[in-house]
Amino acid sequence: MSISAEREGHTYDPAQPYQVSREAVREFAAAVKAEHPAHFEPEAAVRLGHADLVAPPSFAVVVAQRAEAAVINDPAAGIDFSRVVHAEERFTHHAPITAGEALTGQTTLDRIRVMGGGAMVTTVTEITNQDGQAKSTVTSSLLVRAEEES
Repeated sequence: MSISAEREGHTYDPAQPYQVSREAVREFAAAVKAEHPAHFEPEAAVRLGHADLVAPPSFAVVVAQRAEAAVINDPAAGIDFSRVVHAEERFTHHAPITAGEALTGQTTLDRIRVMGGGAMVTTVTEITNQDGQAKSTVTSSLLVRAEEES
């Protein structure tokens, strides 16, 4: 199946909420070598005015990728994930992500630029917390390589 440009502009149902735990923040911070004490010690985060541990900025990708799965799993979009190369990811942060929040991501298939048999696919995922507060906007571009000729 090839990419369907007709899915451009489609907004998918929100992903299941992701509960941000202290352990998830600590593990992610360690993985990306973010060493600030506010990622590891609740007291350090509270001294900075936060309710709990603060996630590193790129933590938003954890929630975004869960929401973006709807695009990849949408048969009408026609994306063969085995042919995907990640091209770009941009974050626009609206408020820090902290442990204890339940975050929901909702993805829109923002742009499909067909190039031969392949395409550049751009998604925009809006991440909000349980109170509806905007946390981050994640824009991701994927290059979907053309299928080889038989």
